Amino acid sequence: MVNKQKNYDPAYKIEICKQIATGQTSVAAMSRETVVSENTLHVWMKRYRENNETPFVGSGRVLPENEELVRLRKENKDLHDENFILKKAASYFAKNQN
Repeated sequence: MVNKQKNYDPAYKIEICKQIATGQTSVAAMSRETVVSENTLHVWMKRYRENNETPFVGSGRVLPENEELVRLRKENKDLHDENFILKKAASYFAKNQN
């Protein structure tokens, strides 16, 4: 299955949200003008209102409140991988002790 989701530049999204937020245009009018669905624009506006400094992070960037979660998930994966390797090594050496 092909992912047909378009990726828009964060600056482009912010500019559109600013125009809608200041009343320069409506969501419906902006949707017709940009060919971005109204549902998508409503999602953008929600994110813009929640955090208008960095509402659209992506490409490896993480919101500050999620940095610890990302770090802990990576650490958990690393520990899981190390544990798997140690179990395999212990099994190998236990077989070859005779």
